[in-house]
Amino acid sequence: MKALFVEDAYLSTAEARVTTVREDGGIMLDQTCFYATSGGQPGDTGFLERTNGEKIIIAGTVTGESKSEIIHIPAPGQPVPEAGEGAVMHIDWERRYNLMRMHTACHLLSVVCPYPITGAAVSETDSRIDFDMSETIDKAEVTAKLMELVNANHPIFTQWISEDDLAANPDLVKSKNVRPPRGQDRIRLVCIGEGSAIDSQPCGGTHVSETAEVGEIHIGKIEKKGRENRRFRIRFGPAPD
Repeated sequence: MKALFVEDAYLSTAEARVTTVREDGGIMLDQTCFYATSGGQPGDTGFLERTNGEKIIIAGTVTGESKSEIIHIPAPGQPVPEAGEGAVMHIDWERRYNLMRMHTACHLLSVVCPYPITGAAVSETDSRIDFDMSETIDKAEVTAKLMELVNANHPIFTQWISEDDLAANPDLVKSKNVRPPRGQDRIRLVCIGEGSAIDSQPCGGTHVSETAEVGEIHIGKIEKKGRENRRFRIRFGPAPD
């Protein structure tokens, strides 16, 4: 299965062919623009348009036994396609774009707060990152630094390195508990700034192409989760007065 979103996060519709309909109803295609739940980012929703015009509503997208196996989960009561038939994929673009903006905001926060990451979760309106840190930090100061990066409109792009390159540069991995998957011969980096001047880290998620697309964001709350763990809540819009 070809994961089209890996190279083009802005691809919201594309043609595909059904390869398998699983016993649990999950649909597998020869290629997909639907992102599957991974790395704290939820899987895409949307629909498949059959050649007869019927729609199969997709309520979620997950991975199977490996990251390369992407399963489209139909909502209850949907038509069941047959293996071999063609379909046009349509992701819920508004939802996906908000997740792209928010996931990018999480990367920016990891630049402003350069501490090991112990957990993260991305949603459409409110996301969190947990850092291994004991320092006290002002949320207004963090918000101001985030908006500096957003307003500078740094380019965002991906590049590939080998597993050996990653092993030689372990500081690229910011997560304390999760390591990029091995055995695929190459690692995808998400880079921010000309020549990766702002940031570069392994990530398989979807992101916007310029930091200005993130829009206005703020730190809504910083929670203490243990002696050396702080949870930062990122929210869209201006900080409340």
